Amino acid sequence: MTILEKIGRALADEPATVVVEPPGVGHGFWAGGPSVVHTDGRFHLAYRLRRPVDQGRGYANVVATSDDGIHFTTVATLPVEMFASASLERPALIRRPDGGWRIYVSCSTFGSKHWWVEAVDTAPGGDIADLAAGTRTVVLAGDATSAWKDVVVTREGAAWQMWACEHLLDQGDDEADRMRSVYLTSTDGLTWTPQRIALAPTPGRWDGRGVRITSAWRSGDQWLASYDGRASAAENWFERTGLAVGASPAEFAPVAGPIDRDGHTLRYVTLAQLPAGLQVYFEAQRPDGSNDLRTVFVPA
Repeated sequence: MTILEKIGRALADEPATVVVEPPGVGHGFWAGGPSVVHTDGRFHLAYRLRRPVDQGRGYANVVATSDDGIHFTTVATLPVEMFASASLERPALIRRPDGGWRIYVSCSTFGSKHWWVEAVDTAPGGDIADLAAGTRTVVLAGDATSAWKDVVVTREGAAWQMWACEHLLDQGDDEADRMRSVYLTSTDGLTWTPQRIALAPTPGRWDGRGVRITSAWRSGDQWLASYDGRASAAENWFERTGLAVGASPAEFAPVAGPIDRDGHTLRYVTLAQLPAGLQVYFEAQRPDGSNDLRTVFVPA
């Protein structure tokens, strides 16, 4: 069985542990959109907290740490007011080469379908808890035709790589749920150059309306990725997961999906690579409509 087959089976069928409870009961109360870094024997997790639309939407990005990858202690909270934003979405957490930390935050413009992305940095060698008072830089401003959010960021030596979800605004608000994943590169993680569309919707399939890469990693001579997909505008917020393979980080082809749990939403898959396997985190829907953040271990 390939590692992607193991991931798919674990996501769909294996018992998973809830690591963050939803902030309320019912649709729109969500804990999820995780990003995880495993370094120096510890897990560092960033995630989004959200209330229903009429109660504030995405109201905070939270950073937490853990020794076992299951029991987390909050060390920093970045509230929506910090960014003068209407809502926050999935963050991306990364350790910088100088030992400091950076978190990428997806921010929504008031009264608009537009999103932009900021980076928040600690000082060199700074503690991860310092992110709550970090230095902010807009890294993807977007414009009248593109909204950017839900980025995935990795680094190989001096080369930074990003997969960003682009929402197309060129056909008005009713069509703004359409999404695709774009591959970008950088030398510092702050100034980014788009290279090409890394993953696009497949017309007529379960992911024909929109796709967003949620994790990407090198495996031998291939690149592997998980992604969220939906077939229609009605499935916005109810995405399921797909898996993809690429010969390079710039171009992926779907190979599996849709993956869900008992017919419910399963999205924002991310993972930490460990010596014995993968610690996989994801957002999943409960019967009451709320979403929690869960984890499952996938042996190598």
